[in-house]
Amino acid sequence: MCGLLTFISAHGTASLFKGPIGDAVENLHHRGPDETGVELIDDDAVLSHKRLSIIDVASSHQPMWYADGRYVMTFNGEIYNYKELRAELIAEHGATFATDGDGEVILAGYHHWGPSVTTRLRGMFAFVIWDRRDRRAFGARDPFGIKPMFYLQTNDGVFFASEKKALMPFVDSRDIDEVNLSHYLTLQYPPEPGTMHRAVKRIGSGYQVVFDPGAPDQQAAPVTSARYYRADFQPRPVDDPKRLYDEILEVLRESVRIHMRSDVPVGAFLSSGIDSTGVVALAREFNPDILTFTMGFDVPGHYNELDVAQESARAMGVTSIGTKIGAREMMEELPRIVWHLDDPVADPALVPLYFVAKKAAEHVTVAIGGEGADEFFAGYPIYREPLSLKGVQSLPHSMQSGLRAVSKVIPEGVKGKSFLERGTTPLEERFVGNANIFGEAEKQLLMRRYNPDVHYTDITGPVYAECQGLDPTTRMQYVDIYTWLRGDILVKADRMSMAHSLEVRVPFLDPEVFKVASKVPLDQKVPPRMAGQTKHALRMALESVVPPAIVNREKMGFPTPTRVWLKDEMFEWADHILATSNAGEYLDLNYARKLLRDHKAGTADNSRKVWTVLVFCTWYAIFVEKSLDPGIRRASSQLANKPAVGSVVA
Repeated sequence: MCGLLTFISAHGTASLFKGPIGDAVENLHHRGPDETGVELIDDDAVLSHKRLSIIDVASSHQPMWYADGRYVMTFNGEIYNYKELRAELIAEHGATFATDGDGEVILAGYHHWGPSVTTRLRGMFAFVIWDRRDRRAFGARDPFGIKPMFYLQTNDGVFFASEKKALMPFVDSRDIDEVNLSHYLTLQYPPEPGTMHRAVKRIGSGYQVVFDPGAPDQQAAPVTSARYYRADFQPRPVDDPKRLYDEILEVLRESVRIHMRSDVPVGAFLSSGIDSTGVVALAREFNPDILTFTMGFDVPGHYNELDVAQESARAMGVTSIGTKIGAREMMEELPRIVWHLDDPVADPALVPLYFVAKKAAEHVTVAIGGEGADEFFAGYPIYREPLSLKGVQSLPHSMQSGLRAVSKVIPEGVKGKSFLERGTTPLEERFVGNANIFGEAEKQLLMRRYNPDVHYTDITGPVYAECQGLDPTTRMQYVDIYTWLRGDILVKADRMSMAHSLEVRVPFLDPEVFKVASKVPLDQKVPPRMAGQTKHALRMALESVVPPAIVNREKMGFPTPTRVWLKDEMFEWADHILATSNAGEYLDLNYARKLLRDHKAGTADNSRKVWTVLVFCTWYAIFVEKSLDPGIRRASSQLANKPAVGSVVA
């Protein structure tokens, strides 16, 4: 795994940026501590790279050249089918290779297949190729957005980076996108393609981009993008469920096999659920000595997954290494966690992932995880909601309107009110993805400059429009893939692992796995007669390889005891942040303090709302006013205080 920072000049003045780029790429040192490469290319481009050596450790240095110097590339990720593609390129095109790594396969593929190379890659990737002959930059991001790619276009040219922090020296840090702030308060993350800074954008998952700088004396065209992959669900009935289960198991086994390709040690994250347990069970078929890593908390009850995970590890005959943290560690590490995130992401599960990645990095360089299983195979409990609401939603619209009116007069907290409200609300309005923190009414109280024209449906509406005709549960899966998965799940997986120079691989998020998952019918995802069960087909597929106690175990999802700690150990710490933060320019922090006090008093569970504001305040102090130093190696202080170079192209 690696970090890249590339600049393509619009005016043939790249030499002016070699020094600043070389400094700024040090903000990505954690992504690639093994090697650093910074090269000026014909005064058109500066390509810089931080390498974490995984495959072909002795070679495959970057920036990487190909075709007698025509192409040069910076690449972050892993291509798992690189051996097969390499053989195909040699057989069909007589391609030559100077390395044994996966990166050169992308360059050779682009040379012989052009932009369609992206459709052949199985892996996680973000890369930029500069074509010296045609003076064109081509970049792409993997189908599901496992690896990040940010870009910034100014009058000087275009910058591409693995993390936004590498672009901040060239950006006005106070130019906050208040539209995405509004979305963050609802979704708990700023949604793609934007970020919390107006000037910086993200390349979408499954997109490729092109930048043609043109002649030095002309204004460059903007970056153009094209979608090359979309997760197209096509559920269909099955006559033989056993055949479906076997197909799922075999495609997962094959995906795990190629995800285990590495020249360095590979471990695995192990929680108490079936996703990570299934991955470990299959991984041990290829490496019986695989190490597994589990996280827990110093809080009794359901917050501790250690016991179940370690019992599963013993049943599978693998070693389990556990670690625990308390409230103090969570408070101390939050600034470093937020710095690694780039943008605020208010998912408390970031914290255990940060610490389990830290422990894993002491033993291995690569770890595999179970991310993506819930979105592909319908694992979240809320995916059963359409079944429970079916009776109400099948009523005539006039009756639904009457029930909706009844729900409005039922007092808060009375049983049945929420059921009627949700049952008479269209799916597009009630499901915004797996987080819904602040509603519009409460955002009016919290935001200093609330804009009623900004609504979460601005984000979810276009996604719903792409999956018309599918059943409600499958539409919820699709919405989560293009909101929650890439905005929350994969951001925390990438940033929390790379914070410790650990590469995380996700075998479920493979195009071949999705081909099978996309066909699973509704009754094999959330069986109507099996109350509470989700991802039924996946459970049945893994039944023969995971411990019996795990097959039907309820999903926990790395539960974090912020609800408990904000009432006690973390109360004064949280109140101090809210009382002293200068983020009050954007949010009414006195209102947030009231939420915290009500939470402590037990009158409402405001833990997620308070945490969302706390993360924003921490982010603001680090990235906007720069009053909080998280104590992480950065670029020189001279660079950090340097004014932005050039002006942003809108």
